[in-house]
Amino acid sequence: MEFCVEHIQKKFGKKEVLRDISFTAKSGECVGILGGNGCGKSTLLSILSGVQRGDGGRFLCDGKDLFKEADERAKLVGYVPQNTPLIPELSAKDNLTLWYGKKEMTESLHDGVLGMLGIGAFLKVPVQKMSGGMKKRLAIGCAVAHSPDLLLLDEPSAALDLICRERISNYLKEWKDNGGTIILSTHDVGEIELCDRLFIMREGVLHPFTFDGNVHRLVGSLAQ
Repeated sequence: MEFCVEHIQKKFGKKEVLRDISFTAKSGECVGILGGNGCGKSTLLSILSGVQRGDGGRFLCDGKDLFKEADERAKLVGYVPQNTPLIPELSAKDNLTLWYGKKEMTESLHDGVLGMLGIGAFLKVPVQKMSGGMKKRLAIGCAVAHSPDLLLLDEPSAALDLICRERISNYLKEWKDNGGTIILSTHDVGEIELCDRLFIMREGVLHPFTFDGNVHRLVGSLAQ
């Protein structure tokens, strides 16, 4: 399976945030989008998820334009934005019941994604009392409930502690190994190393980038 992003454009007023964005992402591949704050990374992911509308372009999967087929996109794509879309007053379990059947949730907590993410340890905790790491893990668990083929992640480990980062990283590695596709925006070196291909976004344009482990060179490229 291959996802093709073709000629995505977006303006806010006179500001051109995305200019002719095109790339592909295949099964078992992670594509990383790097760039400074406000460069358009989050806007791109929200357009691909269907939260925002672009001003032009296509989002194809095996020839189908997912912008025109919302039901198909809902089946194929899972999305985790920076601000986790959870119901604050409800517990982790109650949020999960909006996405999982009782049997599916039990199985997933035992030996599936919810167990791997460690969500069983805070099932009864209301979202409004959770740490940032708990919220992020719960949001990922909800996003993959319908077993999507593509996962869109907007800075998944931002502001998380090392334990949470490791749990999420381990899950994403297994996701890739099982043939899942990931498109993520990130500033985290650990997530960069997870990526098979990288792009830096500058002034609404994607530029291919190869990370050789030299953080100073990466910083210099981002600052250009």
